[in-house]
Amino acid sequence: MNADYTFLGHSVQQFLRDYWHKKPLLIRNAFPGFKPLLTRDALFKLAEKDDVESRLIARRGSTWTLDRGPAPVLPGLDEKNWTFLIQGLNLHDDRADALLRRFRFAPDARLDDLMVSYATDGGGVGPHFDSYDVFLLQAHGKRLW
Repeated sequence: MNADYTFLGHSVQQFLRDYWHKKPLLIRNAFPGFKPLLTRDALFKLAEKDDVESRLIARRGSTWTLDRGPAPVLPGLDEKNWTFLIQGLNLHDDRADALLRRFRFAPDARLDDLMVSYATDGGGVGPHFDSYDVFLLQAHGKRLW
């Protein structure tokens, strides 16, 4: 493994031995200066394409709704409690693909794609289980993890 994995804060071997499938690991500022790969407007425009998988998740009280793209009608940016997701951004943007390749130390069977989300205040995806491993990078905004 000749790639630079210093963002892990540990060697790959130590990360896999001590953390992988064992316990969460928070690495603050793993990619110094990390910025969103796409602007919000570019993200929304990309989602209008038929070959881009997107979802809109919204919560009204205790009720959750899910709408699948392409081009779901998005609520106003001033509305709360919604999240917009684009799956497989690495298939549509070279920078996203390069970012995903930074995680090539993970087994191929566990590294699927790069998903990006945009959420308004109170937005989220609701209680759920993932059947894959997740590396979360926060580009901007605030979120209680």
